[in-house]
Amino acid sequence: MGKHNEFGKEGEQIAVDFLIKNGYSIKYRNYRYLKAEIDIIAQKDEILAIVEVRSRSSDFIENIAETITKKKIDLLVMAADHYVTEQDSDVEVRFDVITILKNKKVFEIDHLESAFYHF
Repeated sequence: MGKHNEFGKEGEQIAVDFLIKNGYSIKYRNYRYLKAEIDIIAQKDEILAIVEVRSRSSDFIENIAETITKKKIDLLVMAADHYVTEQDSDVEVRFDVITILKNKKVFEIDHLESAFYHF
């Protein structure tokens, strides 16, 4: 596995630990539907958070959260809709982004709730 993929997986684990520490239960990791993948599906109270994790070792080019394309958002929405339907869930769905910036050995975590489109 390449260093980029290893850091991506490490970032997802950091995000999971962060969510658990903040009162979320993890429902699913790396949920796949057709061409879509949701990094983390987490729940806190009656809110189901569909979480996209973005990890970088620097942010000199652009804000990490701004790297999520419309196509990626559309895929996340489709996969989230499938998950909720499949689970027959009656919850509010929210789309979050967790960004993880690695600066030397320090990780900066930012949780952007309701980062984009709701359904």
